[in-house]
Amino acid sequence: MSGQDAPAQEPRSRASVARWAADLAMGARFAVTGGRESWARTIMTAVGVGLGVALLLLASSAPTAYQLRGERSDTRAALGFQEDPEPGPETIRLGQANTTYRDQDIEGLVMAPDGDSPPKPPGINQLPGPGQMWVSPALEKLLDSDEGKLLRDRFPYRTIGTISHDGLSGPSDLRYYAGITHKAFDRAGNDYRIDRWGTKNAGKPQPLDPALLLLVIVGCVVLLLPVLIFIATATRFGGERRDRRLAALRLVGADIQMTRRIAAGESLFGSLLGLAVGTGLFLLAREIIGGVEVWDVSFFASDIVPSTPLALAVAVAVPASAVMVTLVALRGIAIEPLGVVRNAAPRRRRLWWRLLLPLLGLGLLLPLAGGFGSDSTSGDIKPYQAAIGAVLVLVGTTALLPWVVEAVVERFGGKGSVPWQLATRRLQLSSGTASRAVSGITVAVAGALALQMLFASVEAQDSTSTGQDPHRAQLMTNVPVSNGAEARAAFERYRATKGVRDLLGVTEDYVSALHHSKDDPSSVPEEALTVADCPSLREVIRVTSCKNGDVFLVDSPDDYYEGGEKFAKPGAQINLTYRDDGTPDLSKKKLWTIPRSATKVKSRPDPIGAQRSGIFATPGAFDVADLPAPQAVAMIRLDAKVPDATEYVRNVSAVLSPTIDVMRLSSTEQSDEFTVIRKSLFIGATATLLLIGASMIVTTLEQLRERKRLLSVLVAFGTRRTTLSWSVLWQTAVPVVLGLALSIAGGLALGVMLLKMVGQPLAVDWAGLGTMTGIGAGVILLVTLVSLPPLWRMMRPEGLRTE
Repeated sequence: MSGQDAPAQEPRSRASVARWAADLAMGARFAVTGGRESWARTIMTAVGVGLGVALLLLASSAPTAYQLRGERSDTRAALGFQEDPEPGPETIRLGQANTTYRDQDIEGLVMAPDGDSPPKPPGINQLPGPGQMWVSPALEKLLDSDEGKLLRDRFPYRTIGTISHDGLSGPSDLRYYAGITHKAFDRAGNDYRIDRWGTKNAGKPQPLDPALLLLVIVGCVVLLLPVLIFIATATRFGGERRDRRLAALRLVGADIQMTRRIAAGESLFGSLLGLAVGTGLFLLAREIIGGVEVWDVSFFASDIVPSTPLALAVAVAVPASAVMVTLVALRGIAIEPLGVVRNAAPRRRRLWWRLLLPLLGLGLLLPLAGGFGSDSTSGDIKPYQAAIGAVLVLVGTTALLPWVVEAVVERFGGKGSVPWQLATRRLQLSSGTASRAVSGITVAVAGALALQMLFASVEAQDSTSTGQDPHRAQLMTNVPVSNGAEARAAFERYRATKGVRDLLGVTEDYVSALHHSKDDPSSVPEEALTVADCPSLREVIRVTSCKNGDVFLVDSPDDYYEGGEKFAKPGAQINLTYRDDGTPDLSKKKLWTIPRSATKVKSRPDPIGAQRSGIFATPGAFDVADLPAPQAVAMIRLDAKVPDATEYVRNVSAVLSPTIDVMRLSSTEQSDEFTVIRKSLFIGATATLLLIGASMIVTTLEQLRERKRLLSVLVAFGTRRTTLSWSVLWQTAVPVVLGLALSIAGGLALGVMLLKMVGQPLAVDWAGLGTMTGIGAGVILLVTLVSLPPLWRMMRPEGLRTE
């Protein structure tokens, strides 16, 4: 019996597939040949879906773009490994020469080859000679512009070429390679050697902090979910007119299943056309992105390549979702030969499954409370559980919106102004369309609010105190000098720099005792000797009275003792002579006697947060030129009234030495990982916000097109334009207000769960809440204003014409 049944089932299966294909093809033909209305709906669907597809393709390109960008950065890296190679024909001497210009970071290396065949960095075909440099195209453009006039004084080199694509992480890279002499390196110091470029022996990257990992996961969910919801909404454009056409098909003999398949075919064609439109928009955006820098991040156009699995997923999921959404939407509609049974009182929406979604999401997130710890790795299930839970909470919040809008508007009575009555009546007849129009902004605000709460918590957790006091000094730099006289000259040059209000200059070196330690004859006790004027000394030690010629002593628990006593004390003699290897030279002593008037004082944290101990002398008590190998530290106070004061200081530093690092003092700092994540999320949020605005414009125009005949009838009966304009505004404002209220509740619930997951206390970012709500309301207001001109064009009696 089974052998006889099998052949009968196979033709039935083939017939079913053929029937589906025929009905879908018929729907596609209706989308093309159904006249102007069908083409209008198809184009609106294609534009809506295309916007979403373009953003999805851009999102799917992010992993590849960052990978290619990182690979180029790795190949050009010049790392000093555990031990520098010995100088030879294949080695090169390097020095970091990074700088900053008006908050733009410029990466640079100064170099001098040791032989005839040194390794060349990627992107250049020959090493720069002394006084020459290679620059990136972005840096060359900056130097040639009026904006870079002040920066040109910082580079005393002649440009001999531009760094090619292979040596840059992105088109906006500000980078240069400059050649200097070995003698200049001897004076500058801070140099090292390499025999190859790249990070071949670099260590494995550390796993991402759990809080930052959660921030990435939730950020991706928040940014992409509005896109998916909008694509699902776009496939339902023109639903009312389409249903009337389906009723005509029922009149000529089509059954319900056939009409649904035909409707699915029409949506399928629109989504396929949307894929083509989205691909075109993606290619256009790809070229635009190649020349745009957002938050110091840029990509070459060739980097923007969608990941193959993700691109295939988009190509399959978008048409499949169009068919699925259409079939689900038609299940609640009775399409009969005499019309569509939707103009009657609609059936109340069910609440239970809408509540079930966010409850399931919270149920997935609740077990992770306090447990999303350091054991959360890429192979762990916790990140996926967190992502699914966040998706369910946000989707559930959006799914609640149609029920909430319906429950509220049905309680509106017949009172109020004429625009209010027109708006509320329209919402009572078709609240679902209005709800779908604001669903994207609802999920975006809810997700953004939760993300903002987590972001503020992670930012506070990731921010660490540096101990620096930018109120006492704004800049700090270590000046490489070979003797005390050079240190004194460098300080005078800084003091004479435009924009410098004051300078705290200290010159440090080590001095030693005259004898070996009894416990360890191989070591000689040493002590730090700091020379500075009285104003500078007051910033590093606590003194009540200071005049030129004074000497102070500061004890430290780590000081060396000889025979149980400090060797540096009033009246004691100390040795100033050192060998080339940095050890005290007791065979050729150069003595200095600490005055008996030296007083003991306490240390004070300096503007950069360091505490010093040892001997502190004013220039009148000790000649700084006697220090054998000093270190000069300049802490600079700027004149806030002088524009670009920091840049003048950096220009002077570059003249003193190309490897000087001018550090801006800040009371807090953040990890590089958090900074990268923050920039990436801001870029994604900007793109998502632009999509939401564009999608709502398309959605509003589609709704106005659906009501064109109704608007014409109202105008023909004498309704004023201002009345209809206000009715459109109220009709948009009611679901928006309800959607924002719902998004705040859902966003707070999700935010609380995320904070519990990373073990942070509950803290509502009220400023962020107000900002996100204001942005959501602002987008809706902007969309309403943009929709007014087409609304007025549609409010004409000519709209009553029919074919």
